[in-house]
Amino acid sequence: MDNFKLDTKEKFNVITPKTSNISDITADELRQLLEKQLEKPTKNVIINLENVETVTPEVAEMFAETASQYMEANSSFVICHASKSVKKVLDEMELLDILNITPTESEAWDIVQMEEIERELLSGDEEK
Repeated sequence: MDNFKLDTKEKFNVITPKTSNISDITADELRQLLEKQLEKPTKNVIINLENVETVTPEVAEMFAETASQYMEANSSFVICHASKSVKKVLDEMELLDILNITPTESEAWDIVQMEEIERELLSGDEEK
């Protein structure tokens, strides 16, 4: 976990990679960290990519798979501070519109809060 900073908040966890390039090795470490977050009471995660300059297509695919896992678990997965080169990789793989990506961490918090409200409303509708 030396390659990542984990910051726990009330409604979500922020994971910030400390490296400028998420390689296959750090991607495995990140995948394990993300899977562990789903086992915790606070399952929502924001990935802050402020330090990351590049990602491989494999990492981009891992982001998409993780977003799907989190959605199935009724949790939020949001990426913020993605660089132009990271967005380019995501766009080339047609993942840019699938993933929740925000310019700032504050906007990522907003997405998590809105999705929490949406889930509460939907679960309330199902009880009727």
